[in-house]
Amino acid sequence: MSDHNVKEIRVGLATCGIASGGRPVHEAVHEAARRHGLHVPVKAVGCSGLCHQEPIVEVVSTDGRRQVFGGVRPAEARRIVRDCVTPRGMVGKAMAWAGRMADLLLSDEAWVSVKPFAAHPESATEAGQAGEQKLIVLENCGQIDPLCIDEYLARGGYAALRRCVADMTPQQVIDAVTQSGLRGRGGGGYPTGLKWATARSQQDSTRYVVCNADEGDPGAFMDRLVLESDPQRVIEGMAIAAYAIGAAEGYIYIRAEYPLAVRVLREAIAQAERAGYLGQGILGTGFSLRLHVMEGAGAFVCGEETALMASIMGRRGMPRFRPPYPAESGLWGKPTSVNNVETFACVPWIVRHGSAAFAAIGTERSKGTKVFALAGRIRRGGLIEVPMGTTIRDVVENIGGGMHEGRRFKAVQIGGPSGGCIPASMADLPIDYEALTRTGAIMGSGGLVVLDDSDCMVDIARFFLEFTEKESCGKCTFCRVGTRRMLDILERLCDGKGHPEDLDDLEMLCDQVRHTSLCGLGRTAPNPVLTTLRYFRDEYEAHLQGRCPARKCKALIAYRVTDTCIGCTRCAQRCPVQAIQPTPYEQHTIDAEKCIRCGMCKAGCPADAIVVE
Repeated sequence: MSDHNVKEIRVGLATCGIASGGRPVHEAVHEAARRHGLHVPVKAVGCSGLCHQEPIVEVVSTDGRRQVFGGVRPAEARRIVRDCVTPRGMVGKAMAWAGRMADLLLSDEAWVSVKPFAAHPESATEAGQAGEQKLIVLENCGQIDPLCIDEYLARGGYAALRRCVADMTPQQVIDAVTQSGLRGRGGGGYPTGLKWATARSQQDSTRYVVCNADEGDPGAFMDRLVLESDPQRVIEGMAIAAYAIGAAEGYIYIRAEYPLAVRVLREAIAQAERAGYLGQGILGTGFSLRLHVMEGAGAFVCGEETALMASIMGRRGMPRFRPPYPAESGLWGKPTSVNNVETFACVPWIVRHGSAAFAAIGTERSKGTKVFALAGRIRRGGLIEVPMGTTIRDVVENIGGGMHEGRRFKAVQIGGPSGGCIPASMADLPIDYEALTRTGAIMGSGGLVVLDDSDCMVDIARFFLEFTEKESCGKCTFCRVGTRRMLDILERLCDGKGHPEDLDDLEMLCDQVRHTSLCGLGRTAPNPVLTTLRYFRDEYEAHLQGRCPARKCKALIAYRVTDTCIGCTRCAQRCPVQAIQPTPYEQHTIDAEKCIRCGMCKAGCPADAIVVE
């Protein structure tokens, strides 16, 4: 017999948790709880946003206190459970002591103490990413079992929908969303209430609501983790939107590369139907809504709303001219409101807490919070949610933990392939729609990649443009051909073969592609190039002269062995192309003709005698 004050144990099993080894940890916690007679729920939850700490185990006490353990392995998970239990009586304590001594004798891992890295972000700043956050969209993520609708209901789930259908007219719902200042979180920042009002004002009585979950930005994972962690919240937001615009059918368009999110979403919809929150006569009213999950094939252009709708209708995913806008003529020519995952996830909070509460967060023209996928050269990557107006510096230094040791903050790339690069000198810039647009970047869906002094900005622009060029649907000549010509110039610069007129040609092409492309993909494709030209022009000029200041572009660098070489021959042993001949106890040399600049020699040199020039 034993005593404990544990209410439940949570193990993160979103995609990031599973990829880090969360499943064996979950099984170990289950097994240890059974072994120690700890009869408490062991919940598989979604992502809490602390992706850099996965696999995560969280122990919740009966008094509400939380302890979060990061980077947990199965052996550590068993000890975490063991430490939750206080044995009863002399015999029980003696047996527990004997078991712990046996662990120490038989397992090296048992000598490593397992300590919580922090309390939960909502209650303590030590959790690393808690500093400047305000959780609205992510308030349930990592706290509930995404496959259990009862847990969502216990945290106020569907209260907003019940209030809407019982106490509010559709127009009142639209007014509430309009007054909150909610703008589309998918990139453009169009007022959500205005979009809904436009759809409702159309004469056609058949209308649709669509959730754009086609997240194709490199390094972005906001939609995936929200759908894996709190799918009912998005479903509730869609139901409220459908009630407001008068839609009886909706679609969630999600890429097939997200198998866990698709599975969780389908199960969540089925549970919502069984509970009466979807289907015919929702909550005993005349309002009905049926949702369908549509899996996309992974084309980036299908994130554009007209291409997305074409894909849903079984056509090739290609954008069309606007107007008419989807709210006027969308799916099968009917009024259609298209919003992204984060936008829908904000709606239940607005209805529950009131428009004024949401409008009080953020800046004058950008209200509420924004979810970002924080990645790149940062100590603490993951999913964060900050009030609009939070500065880039706060995100990078306070929430992200700053650069790795010995590195200097250089820039952030915000907005995905359609976004731009903002230099560290502008780190005090507030993150909102207008401020980012003035810099030449865009908010985008929320990808935020941090760059340090080891990153070449010409190479960064090349990387994002290469992605955009491949993902172009080919409909517009300037997008199809212009992005290819721009990429040719960038590749030439990175290869040290640039021409004096390249920078002028690059700017001319950017201007033409921006102003002659049909959809947002083409119009924003030049952003990474234009912003790097604007803020890092000296790096472009250096490439014209055959130099890469960041020592990143392989064609523009060379490896050299200095006189601190101790002649250990490790570099020669590691070289995959025999560019270094072993000369024991003598200074080595590198054959520049053979060298492929892989860096293996430098990484393995114990004397740090190899430099990059």
